[in-house]
Amino acid sequence: MSTRTRSNDLDELKEFARLHAKGQGMKARRLERILARIRTDEPGATDSWTRVWSAEAQAMAARGKPVQACQYYTLARFPHHGDEDRIAAQRGVVESFDAWRGSRGRGIEKLEFQTPDGTFSAWAAGLDAPNPLPLLVVMGGIVSAKEQWAQLLPRFAKLGFATVVAEMPGVGENTLPYGPDSWRLLGFLLDQLNGRAQERNVSLLTLSFSGHMALRAAAHDERIGRILTVGAPITRFFTDEGWWPRVPRITKDTLVALTGQPSEAALVEAFRHGWALTPEELSAVRVPVRYVVSARDEIIPGGERAFLAEHLADVGFLEFDDVHGSPAHLGELRLWLLLQLLRTNGIEDKRTKVLSTILALRAAKPRRKTAPARPGPTPSLPLQESR
Repeated sequence: MSTRTRSNDLDELKEFARLHAKGQGMKARRLERILARIRTDEPGATDSWTRVWSAEAQAMAARGKPVQACQYYTLARFPHHGDEDRIAAQRGVVESFDAWRGSRGRGIEKLEFQTPDGTFSAWAAGLDAPNPLPLLVVMGGIVSAKEQWAQLLPRFAKLGFATVVAEMPGVGENTLPYGPDSWRLLGFLLDQLNGRAQERNVSLLTLSFSGHMALRAAAHDERIGRILTVGAPITRFFTDEGWWPRVPRITKDTLVALTGQPSEAALVEAFRHGWALTPEELSAVRVPVRYVVSARDEIIPGGERAFLAEHLADVGFLEFDDVHGSPAHLGELRLWLLLQLLRTNGIEDKRTKVLSTILALRAAKPRRKTAPARPGPTPSLPLQESR
């Protein structure tokens, strides 16, 4: 990957950390102490975003805390490994996770794949069971290293799923270019897993931009049995010129880097050709789709939900009053996705009853609003599940 031509917006970087630290279990006071030491995003500076987070990660690794080291390295390499410091942090993400999974024999294996366009790797658990298990493929978005999700592998195994956690093209250890045909990566992965899990009725938990890949793949691949996603771009994101100026610069720069486009203008032009999902493609998706909507999403236009509702045969939504990815509602979000995973697999048992009860209690509990993503009115929308 080529090096970055400009530094990231430091305020955007710090706001990201504040939004997502809670989901990583980081205490707010400790987070603010770390952020106060960060004064630049220029590579090589001792007070830079990456150097400060990497130093914290190294300290955690030295204390025998690989999970925390992995989390801090993940922040250090954010939003993508586009300079030498971030490339080193990306290596730290993988190495610290590898140390964690090897520490207690957690049954997690690493898979490595070679394609004509590049290489990618994945973490997996539950493959090659005597009786092949249902397959779950997990993939994050354009800024998500696979190690962020791979710690969930033992939990999915207990639920009875063979699970593989991979990355989008251009992210982490995935060297493939990102483009409108990247959905083929999912089919390639299923081909490589042939015989190691149930080959049909595959579940895809694909978040943000990988959700876009999954929907296109499901229009062509009958092995895909359901899609669970959060804040996936559909059509307007790629075609609405009035929306694009509102998208955060970090998102734009990351997409430029992952797609290999020479500039933002070139990326916008490329998006006009083959990226947007069409009504015909969505109509060809005959499997259940469950989609989490963030009412104040600063990346995904609000009209995407209506487009899905109009053209998908089986779609359900959960909406939060939150920004992209609903980071202030991660507890409810994860519970709902887990509930939908079980139900769309035809499972109705004690687990689904417990999950439904917990979600109902959380939805009824008054909550404090999250801060708006940008200046302007904040809509007041309750937690709601709808068709």
